[in-house]
Amino acid sequence: MMEKMIFGRYVPADSLIHKMDPRSKLIIIFLFVCVIFLANNGLTYALIGIYTFLMLGLSKIPIRFLYGGLKPIIWLVLFTFILQLFFTKGGSLFFHWGPVKIYEEGLKMGIFISLRFFFLILMTSLLTLTTTPIEITDGLETLLNPLKKIRFPVHEMALMMSISLRFIPTLMQETDKIMKAQIARGVEFASGPLKERIKAVIPLLIPLFVSSFKRAEELAVAMEARGYRGGEGRTKYRQLSWAAADTVQIVLLAVLTILLVLLRS
Repeated sequence: MMEKMIFGRYVPADSLIHKMDPRSKLIIIFLFVCVIFLANNGLTYALIGIYTFLMLGLSKIPIRFLYGGLKPIIWLVLFTFILQLFFTKGGSLFFHWGPVKIYEEGLKMGIFISLRFFFLILMTSLLTLTTTPIEITDGLETLLNPLKKIRFPVHEMALMMSISLRFIPTLMQETDKIMKAQIARGVEFASGPLKERIKAVIPLLIPLFVSSFKRAEELAVAMEARGYRGGEGRTKYRQLSWAAADTVQIVLLAVLTILLVLLRS
């Protein structure tokens, strides 16, 4: 399951979203995270959904690949829905059975917050699926350039975030390999008492930490061997280019924001 994790992976394709400037994609993701909180009724969430699936369609990412990668996250979305369903009170009583009480407000908030969570995951995953780590680094560094005036380590910050994103699928694959090795030795991760399952995680974490430090050391040695000395004086092989499609996407998100403000309850 973990080898199918989509967050942090890059899927090459000849699509409009892949060709967009990484700066515009970073701006869109940041604004989308803010804009989605304007939705508070069925119509506004429908608009958010249409926009999200429009972006996914333009990215040409295979639906089967997305579905396989989102399987682990669906359980988290369902857990969020159940929490809101049983712990949010308000409105008329929708269902009552013994100590279990489900209110209209709990059902509504459960659906809305789960949808919000789901759309956020899709859009943030879309960034890494359509943008290489190098492009993310260059785009983030360019956007944060004004902070250099206050001696903020912009290049190092952008590089660190890019490496972190790149390491997510690598660590997931490493975790999957260690889990399979432990299962082959008779360790049970999915069955048995909760206490035993927690104990079974410890032999998984130790080799994972050792492997992470080893990979980090190998990366540091490789960067040092290639003469990396920070961002000062470095030139860029790939130059960023803002196209008309980037402006259109920003305008489209602005239109969505206006509609959400006008249509929200």
